[in-house]
Amino acid sequence: MNVAIYARVSTGDQDCELQLRELRDYAVRQGWDIPDAYQDVMSGDKARRPGLDRLMADARARKFDCVLCWKLDRFGRSLVQVVTSIQALESYGVRFIAVTQGLDTDQRNPASRLLLHVLGAAAEFERSLIAERTHAGRMRYREDYDSGKVGRTVHSKSGKDLAPHRPRKVFDREQVIRLHREGLSLRGVASRLHIGLGTVSRTIAERSKSTPLEKDGPLLQRAELPERESGP
Repeated sequence: MNVAIYARVSTGDQDCELQLRELRDYAVRQGWDIPDAYQDVMSGDKARRPGLDRLMADARARKFDCVLCWKLDRFGRSLVQVVTSIQALESYGVRFIAVTQGLDTDQRNPASRLLLHVLGAAAEFERSLIAERTHAGRMRYREDYDSGKVGRTVHSKSGKDLAPHRPRKVFDREQVIRLHREGLSLRGVASRLHIGLGTVSRTIAERSKSTPLEKDGPLLQRAELPERESGP
């Protein structure tokens, strides 16, 4: 069986060699081949990890049958991230093993299937906690903003101390329609009027709904319909 090994350390002064050596030894004991090794040197909470991204792309292409990792926390910082990646591997038909923790997603083993269900339930619980904390933080910031604390005794994490809602963009909707009718693309209209591309798209869509004969872009002028002839 072909297996891929993945290792990750958080900082540049650390080394993946310890993890890689244990993973290679494990594969040798099982009599498995290692076509490639993947590694990242960065914090697990980074949005993009080149080594992991390449591993998942190769897993989708079925370049190996199994992924070996030292520990679950090396595969992802949060349980949600770990479970999402493992479920993706499962959908590709690729097995996952955390060698130092005895975790194996082999579908032939009932205990492995139970493990995936338990991990999925735990990840869902973590998602709920994150959503709850996020909502509570937004509500508190809104209350602090309304009471005048923001900017004086309370500051946002970004330091910008912005309002807790997106300010409405004032623009000429008719000018959006006119420029688009003249043949300017949606992106061109957005650039000309210094508004967002989504704002332009929504404006065009709203006008299209209110004027059925107009289509997405450029808008069509109303055409005079021919009169129906009377009689035979």
